[in-house]
Amino acid sequence: MTQALNLSEDRLFSANQTERAIARRLYARVKNLPIISPHGHTDPAWFAGNKNFTDAASLLVTPDHYVVRMLYSQGVSLADLGVGNSGADPREIWRKFASHYTLFAGTPSAMWMGHVFANVFGFKDQLCAQTADDYFDKIGAALATDAYRPRALMDRFNIELIATTEGALDPLTHHKSLDEKWSKRVITTFRPDDVTDALRDDFAHNIAALGAMTGEDTQVWNGYLNALRKRRADFMEQGATASDHGPASAQTADLSKAECEALFSKCLIGKASQSERALFGAQMLTEMAGMSIEDGMVMQIHPGSHRNHNSALFTKFGADIGGDIPMATDYVGALKPLLTKYGNDSRFSLIIFTLDESAYARELAPLAGHYPCLKLGPAWWFHDSPEGMLRYRRQVTETAGFYNTAGFNDDTRAFLSIPARHDVARRMDCRFLAELVSQHRVSEEEAEIIIVDLTYNLAKKAYRLGGAP
Repeated sequence: MTQALNLSEDRLFSANQTERAIARRLYARVKNLPIISPHGHTDPAWFAGNKNFTDAASLLVTPDHYVVRMLYSQGVSLADLGVGNSGADPREIWRKFASHYTLFAGTPSAMWMGHVFANVFGFKDQLCAQTADDYFDKIGAALATDAYRPRALMDRFNIELIATTEGALDPLTHHKSLDEKWSKRVITTFRPDDVTDALRDDFAHNIAALGAMTGEDTQVWNGYLNALRKRRADFMEQGATASDHGPASAQTADLSKAECEALFSKCLIGKASQSERALFGAQMLTEMAGMSIEDGMVMQIHPGSHRNHNSALFTKFGADIGGDIPMATDYVGALKPLLTKYGNDSRFSLIIFTLDESAYARELAPLAGHYPCLKLGPAWWFHDSPEGMLRYRRQVTETAGFYNTAGFNDDTRAFLSIPARHDVARRMDCRFLAELVSQHRVSEEEAEIIIVDLTYNLAKKAYRLGGAP
C-alpha cells in the first residue's frame, strides 16, 4: 500500500506553539520573495539552448551525488545508476532509485525530492517500487512540454538570478550565446582551480592551454598572472561578479616575487615537492585576493574537502560521484598571510565556507566579526540541511551577527531542487528568529527586517548584484 505525499505547511518550524506562530508570520513575509542563486553548478547549456530535459533518471538521479553516494553505500551498483554507463535504461535506473527510496528518510535529499515531487510535478503518493513507473511516465510527459523547459522553470521558480560556475579554461560558449535579457539572469563564476592548483596532475598542461587561450607567455610568472587577469575580464564580460576557489585547505602565503617565480618554475617542470606545490596554491589564493581588489570580483573560498577519497571509484569514474569527505580545517593561522596583506582594504570582499563545523564559533565567527572584508557563507554541502542550518545560526550569530553572513546560496547541480533548498533555508531562518523573538532577544519588528535581509538582500549585497527589491 502506498503512502500519501504530504508536505505540512508547518514543516521545520518548532513544536512550541508560540515559536511556531511567530515563524509562520515571518515566513509569510519571505515565502514568495524572488530567489537569488549566486553560487551553483547548474549547466549553462540548459539556459542557452532551452531544450527539454529528457527523463526523470538523467535529471534527478544520475547527476545527483547526494543520491548516488547514499545508494552506493547500501550496495547499489554505480553502473545500475547510469554512472559511467551511457547504455543504462533510464526506467530501470528510476526503478532502482524508487525501490531504495526509504534510504533517504530523515535526510535533506528526501525533503528536497518531496518538494520537487509535490510542488513541481503534483504527485500525491510517495515514491516507492509500486509508484515508480507512474512517476517515471508522468515526469517524462511533463518534461516534454514547453512549461518544463529550463527558462520556463526559471520563471515558475521565481529565480531572479542564477550563477553557474566554470573553470578558467572554459570558453564560455553558452553564456556568450545568451541574449541580453537572459545574460543578466544567468551569469557565470570564475573557478580557476584548474590553473592555480599545482597539486593537479594536469597542472602544466592546463598552464600551456591558458597561454594558448590568452596569448600570454604562461611559462613565466608575469605572463601567467596576466593571463589570469585576462580570463577574469572575460568572465566579467559574461556577468561574473565572483570567483570561487576550492583548495583542500585554507592555507595562504605571501611570498616575494622572486620566490614566486622560482616556485612557479619548479611546479611547471615537475620538480616541486608535494609541500611546495601546496605552497604554490596557498600563494595563489593571495594573488587572487589582490586581483579581486583590482577588478572588484568577490572572492569565495571553499576549503576542507578531501576530494575523491575513494581512489578506486575516482580511477574508474572520475570526480563528483560522492567520494568527497569533510576534513578538519584551520582558518585563523591559514588565512593570516592573506588577511595581513588585504584584510583591511575596503575594496576587498571575501566569503568563506567550511565543512568543519567546529570552526564556526572558535575561528570563523570571530574572524568575520572583526575583518571588514570577510563574510561567512551559509551552511554548505554536507551541512546545507535543517539541522546544519540551525547549528550554523546558533554558533555564528552571537559573535558575527546576521550581517556578517552572506545570505543563502544553494550550491547545487540539481536545478529542480533550487526552490526546495531555498524554502528550507527560509523556514530554518524563520524558526531561529522566532526562537529569539519568543525569548525577547529581538523584537518581532526587528525579525521582520532581518528575515527579508537573510532571504534576499544579503546575498545581493555580498555578491555585488545590485540593490534591494
